Amino acid sequence: MNVLGIAVTAGHFLAGEEIVVDSQGHVTTHSWILPETAEIIWGGLASLIIFFLLVKFAGPAIKKGMAARTQRIQDQLDGAAQAKAAATAEAAQIRQAKGDIAAERSRIMAEAEAQAAAIRQDSAARLASELADLEAKGHADIAAARGRVGDELRSEIARLSSAAVDHVVSGSLDESTHQDLIEQFISRLEAMA
Repeated sequence: MNVLGIAVTAGHFLAGEEIVVDSQGHVTTHSWILPETAEIIWGGLASLIIFFLLVKFAGPAIKKGMAARTQRIQDQLDGAAQAKAAATAEAAQIRQAKGDIAAERSRIMAEAEAQAAAIRQDSAARLASELADLEAKGHADIAAARGRVGDELRSEIARLSSAAVDHVVSGSLDESTHQDLIEQFISRLEAMA
């Protein structure tokens, strides 16, 4: 039996009502729908006391809990809105940085092309200068070689002349031999040149 059943049974005793029990030991009532009168009175009083206590003590706690829950949900919504705003701002910064990267890449490429053009011009000028120096050196080497060849040719002519004089002195030269010597000398000079 529960607490309410005990209260009803106590109410029956106090009211002086007779308790009817069936063959199985269960308490029976006069109607199958309505409870006993004492049960209605005591149950109503108990319900009113419980409702009063709930309103008096549990009501403020429930209100406070609901207010706290509402505030927590509002804080979460505010936090989510701030996080969304921060994410949107960060996304905008990333998009801007991406645009800055493209601009920076274009600027670096332009600088690289300008440096390459300057290097090409410097290289072309240096190459032209080196080429002019090499050409001047080549002309100087050719002039020096001409001078050496001319000196060697003069010394060869002097040697051949001296040999020819020795030959003329040592033997008599006739006109045809003399002419042959001159032609040989000229052919040698042409071969050397």
